[in-house]
Amino acid sequence: MSEECTHDCSTCSSNCGSKDPKSLLVAPHPNSKIGKVIGVVSGKGGVGKSMVTDLLAVEFARRGYHCGILDADITGPSIPKAFGITEKAQGNETTIFPVKSKKYGVDIMSINVLLENESDPVVWRGPVIGGTVRQFWSDTLWDNVDYLFVDMPPGTGDVALTVFQNIPIDGIVVVTSPQDLVSMIVGKAMKMASLMNIPVLGIVENMSYFKCPDCGNIHYIYGKSKIDEVAAANDIKTVAKLPMDAKVAGLVDSGKAEELDVSALDGIFDAIMA
Repeated sequence: MSEECTHDCSTCSSNCGSKDPKSLLVAPHPNSKIGKVIGVVSGKGGVGKSMVTDLLAVEFARRGYHCGILDADITGPSIPKAFGITEKAQGNETTIFPVKSKKYGVDIMSINVLLENESDPVVWRGPVIGGTVRQFWSDTLWDNVDYLFVDMPPGTGDVALTVFQNIPIDGIVVVTSPQDLVSMIVGKAMKMASLMNIPVLGIVENMSYFKCPDCGNIHYIYGKSKIDEVAAANDIKTVAKLPMDAKVAGLVDSGKAEELDVSALDGIFDAIMA
């Protein structure tokens, strides 16, 4: 592959193995059995992407499916804390065994279940981070997982490219917030998914509104949502809107993600299962 590769094979005259997108896929652990693989992405940080990943895994587990979460956000891992996981992953020379959540048995692999101290920073360059993500896929035993959710770091950089090229993603869920930058942010994620021939299953707008607990009135803290127009312009049919809710933040911070109310994501669940 050329050192100046743009990763857009449609405009490339080079005769390299990447002409076939499947040629870059990395094989999972030989004993893994994985159903659908769903990426959860965002164009910028701080929009609640990891929380949406938690919600998706919890609801599918409640519905009786065996779920897993591959935490590809190597420098900002938060999945183990949200599930109250403090134990470390075990393994041998050929296999890493994911840690299971306490209530629903969600399989979780994250850098924080490998580090000696979860507060230790990961000060690695891109190729090392990409290699770690690939190992989370290829060396981890994902045993009879019906839905594997990949929590990706924000943006369209090295790790997102690694995931899209090396892991057979069936579709992505885009997480955003109701600010004026939303159309640009969603547009970037959409274009990257299109380049990789990966369908966008739906958009989740987090922090969409605040419902006053006293009077019941709806307040748009960040301005009126424009997500429906953005979704229509990009031919995305499924949109979910999550309110600002202190209870949600409290449950996640206390490691009780498995107690979250996920009813607002019903449309996204249906799109993933289709």
